[in-house]
Amino acid sequence: MKIVYLSLGSNIGDREQMLQCALDRLHAPDLRIKRISPVYETEPLDFKEQRLFLNMVVEAETDLFPMMLLSRIQRIELQLGRRRTGPPKGPRTIDIDMLLHGGSTVHSARLEIPHPRMHERRFVLAPMVDLAPNLRHPQLRRTMRDLLSQLESQKVRKVDFTPRAPSTAASPGGKPAF
Repeated sequence: MKIVYLSLGSNIGDREQMLQCALDRLHAPDLRIKRISPVYETEPLDFKEQRLFLNMVVEAETDLFPMMLLSRIQRIELQLGRRRTGPPKGPRTIDIDMLLHGGSTVHSARLEIPHPRMHERRFVLAPMVDLAPNLRHPQLRRTMRDLLSQLESQKVRKVDFTPRAPSTAASPGGKPAF
């Protein structure tokens, strides 16, 4: 079993419902969600003329290989209405990124692990710090807390929305879900 971290984001439609649907579809016998971070509202990067995002990070256990997990993630994105037709970094119903997959390093045309820009994104690092502040980036060798402290750009704020955790997962901040 490998520990994986996934980033979820939405800024089209009912953002809270999209995050919940993604959580529900991700959780399966071969991908068990263990903990979920608090949800953050974040300003968009790059393509600024769009609605604010809701973002969170999920910690899960899986026996899926990285490319198998990527296929599952992309299938869920399609099921939830994700279309890659607009501007790059534009609005989306749901975006699920694989941040880390155990100690794996992958460099292919379809997938890079660790996620190549996770250390530059407050909307990823803030929820990562909630779940695993002392986890070290496998290439940069710095903790998530240290990487977050180095970022000055992008505003993020915790929101009151708390997704319902799958039955075996823990709620935001790693607390038991029941």
